[in-house]
Amino acid sequence: MTHPERRTTPPGRNGTSAPGRNGTTDTEEPHSTTDTEPNGTTDAEAGGTATGAGGDAERARVAALRDGAPLVDFDAGTTPYIDYQSIDVLLSLQHPRSAEPAEVPFYVLGQVKELLFKLLYEELVRVRSLLDADEVRQAVWVLRRVHREAGLLCSTWDVLGSLAPTEFNAFRDSLGQASGLQSYMYRMVEYILGNKDPQLARAHLGVPGVADQVRRALEEPSVYDAALALLARRGAPLTAATLERDPARAHEPSEEAERAWARVYAEGGGPDDELFRLAEALVDVAEAMCRWRSLHLLTVERIIGTKPGTGGTHGVRWLRRVSEHRFFPELWSARGRL
Repeated sequence: MTHPERRTTPPGRNGTSAPGRNGTTDTEEPHSTTDTEPNGTTDAEAGGTATGAGGDAERARVAALRDGAPLVDFDAGTTPYIDYQSIDVLLSLQHPRSAEPAEVPFYVLGQVKELLFKLLYEELVRVRSLLDADEVRQAVWVLRRVHREAGLLCSTWDVLGSLAPTEFNAFRDSLGQASGLQSYMYRMVEYILGNKDPQLARAHLGVPGVADQVRRALEEPSVYDAALALLARRGAPLTAATLERDPARAHEPSEEAERAWARVYAEGGGPDDELFRLAEALVDVAEAMCRWRSLHLLTVERIIGTKPGTGGTHGVRWLRRVSEHRFFPELWSARGRL
């Protein structure tokens, strides 16, 4: 698998010069292009520079000058899309450890999952802030997207489940003790959702630049904490035992929280009530994450059977126990009261 030269600082991203693809820097004279379009304009004349102005009016002007043809010639030794998405950096980060072809999808899908974990975490932090600010409708809107992002995460198992046991075993030893259990972004997703297990944070506490992020995610309130605090502000009879618990500790079942959610369903205004919609949006996300764990279990069982995991667990036995956990537990148990 070949990799392009890694560019750690894309040109113009921090105001400094950086090598372009033609070996020049942003401060050097870029190569000029003289390709002229049929209408007599060049890309540069039509606004085709890497730092071209935005706005609908400018885009309409450029499209009109070129009769809708795409911009293909740029002066900066790069393209605006490469710079915006850091594409050259992103595509330089794939380094499988074996020559086995099946390791490539395993490796790339692992990185895809990490990006989705980061997306989920950032979105859920926003949901928590919106709930703290009593912006329930906006929080529900973001949760609607989180549900779909979690569904995309689940779909990664469709690809990984296509690996035959022989294909996976051909490169599995190259993993050493590397395991998804060591994903700090996934651990932070679990924490923001409320599944606080301080023991599992220990793997990350010695990693510079990571330890503080994990510790903060562990110690800050979860989305579920914010939702319960919102219910209390809306009149639910929740006591300090539920509302003022240490957010870094594992959630303990609360009968009063269960009654509060049951009341949202039984006494609220139905689907038009914003607390009802919040409850269902939270369950949508919880169900999607449960599906993620179940698919993980099935995929591992299909590929390695009952072998131990690379991260020190008993593999399927560990995953089966984990898959029984439910995020936002009283939202599930409240259904038995309706």
